[in-house]
Amino acid sequence: MTPDVTVTVIVYNDAARLPRAVASLRRQTHANIEIIISDDHSTDETPFVARALAAQDDRIRCLRLDRNSGGCSAPRNRALETARAPYLTFLDSDDELPQDAVELLLAAHREREIDFAMGAVRRIRVDGGRRSTWMPHLVAARRTLEGIEDDPRLFFEHLSTSKMYARAFLDRHDLRFPEGIHYEDQLFSAQAYCLAKAFTIIPEPVYLWYIAPYAAAGSASISNQRHKLDNVRDRIHVQRLIDAFLTDSGHAALREDKDYKFLKHDFRMYAGDLPYRDEDWLRAFAEITVPYVSTLAPGAFARLPRPERVVLQLVREGRLSEARLAARGLGHPVAPRRVTADPEGGTYWGERIPTAAWSRRELDVSDLELDSRPFPSAQFRHEIVELTPEPGAGLSLRIRTYDPGLRLPVGPQRAALLLAPGRRRLTAPFRLTPVRPGVFEGQVRLDLATAPVPLHGFAGVRHPLLRIEHQGLAHTSLLLAPLSFPALTTRVGYRSGAAPHDLTVEPEGRNPGRLQIRWRPTGVTSHLTRPLLHRLNRPPVRRAARLLTTALH
Repeated sequence: MTPDVTVTVIVYNDAARLPRAVASLRRQTHANIEIIISDDHSTDETPFVARALAAQDDRIRCLRLDRNSGGCSAPRNRALETARAPYLTFLDSDDELPQDAVELLLAAHREREIDFAMGAVRRIRVDGGRRSTWMPHLVAARRTLEGIEDDPRLFFEHLSTSKMYARAFLDRHDLRFPEGIHYEDQLFSAQAYCLAKAFTIIPEPVYLWYIAPYAAAGSASISNQRHKLDNVRDRIHVQRLIDAFLTDSGHAALREDKDYKFLKHDFRMYAGDLPYRDEDWLRAFAEITVPYVSTLAPGAFARLPRPERVVLQLVREGRLSEARLAARGLGHPVAPRRVTADPEGGTYWGERIPTAAWSRRELDVSDLELDSRPFPSAQFRHEIVELTPEPGAGLSLRIRTYDPGLRLPVGPQRAALLLAPGRRRLTAPFRLTPVRPGVFEGQVRLDLATAPVPLHGFAGVRHPLLRIEHQGLAHTSLLLAPLSFPALTTRVGYRSGAAPHDLTVEPEGRNPGRLQIRWRPTGVTSHLTRPLLHRLNRPPVRRAARLLTTALH
């Protein structure tokens, strides 16, 4: 019997996770499928695992490439050549399909003639299990579009694995995955969006994408290898291929939308890492990206949030040390250290007024309203400039606060550090004293041994916040730490030694670079108290406790 759908699982040196991926296919509610395991010439136990899986289910076939291609395209294309079904979809060996994914996508194809169907992608963090939906605003409702022009925002949803394609559509346009490059999904998806006459979006999850954001460099996904300059080159190369395709296929009008996607998604990923890159890397990064960025549609820049425009412009001007400073505020309300005003009332990032019109346009931070926002939402910049460990679990911190909007009056300011490893909060009050206009400094001692850790202990990470009080109002924001310093680890016997924890103070090492404090229960807290309370906190136990309480009353 001819299968309705071919699902290709691509794999390379992933013997441990391949069975999980294939098991998710064998559980599909629509059973008439063909499963092709396409092995990119693995050197581990993957070939043996693949053959063992095929022996268990006659729907499974195995392919093995003669040599490793180094990417996803070749194993997908080899499977596509032999696929027998009229509809095709793809799965990576470290991910899964929900059990009704094939049924849902195939139903969309059978409702009306479309070139592909796509659904929601559920992201699952392997370091904690937290779940979220990839680009939820794009898949919130069921709809059928007659081309990418109906919603150009879909350029942001560039995953090939979230879609089921009609084989006739791929063959009609000779659409295959580009081999020999990384970020092949971006080009393939852009081509599919532009060539499709109609495609349907469904809101149900059709793909489970396991995310390991802080995996070791050797096992990190391509997207998480942003520290490699070749990674930057690959991404820029793919963008140029997409641009050429848009022009050649008559879709040049979509350039601004596609350019905005590149700036908001691709460039933004690298921008968030800039504080952690050295000068040589930053110079090379600018040499790779700036020539391409200069070709983008002007309207794409105007659609970015102001902090992202500032970082981008500083990179374009070669002001790389300033770009590192600005990047620490991306995604967070962190002010510049300093701004400069011109006679016409414009306010600009940094210590000088830009001379070129394009620079003034991008570095004008007047729209941040640094001098006029309501105090609780004002923007300050709090930085630890000196961190000294003290006996026990004490930390002495010298903190500098930048107030470029001059919101705080001259004189000492009431401030406090806030830290909550549970429902209760540790508060460490101190004073910020002015050292020059717009700059304050203060010294605070944070005694982590007095943190109100819950009775059952606390396993997790917290980042202290800094609160300023002014005229009855409070402002709370994050605290930036030195980007690197030796981790400090000590053992604290909370609750008179009954709840011991290993406590580590370290730099966050990513994102804005906050001070990070990590608790790990040990001893009786780890082996007895937490497991016991975890069992008691289960719903059946809670329901029984409520019933008993009701009966006693």
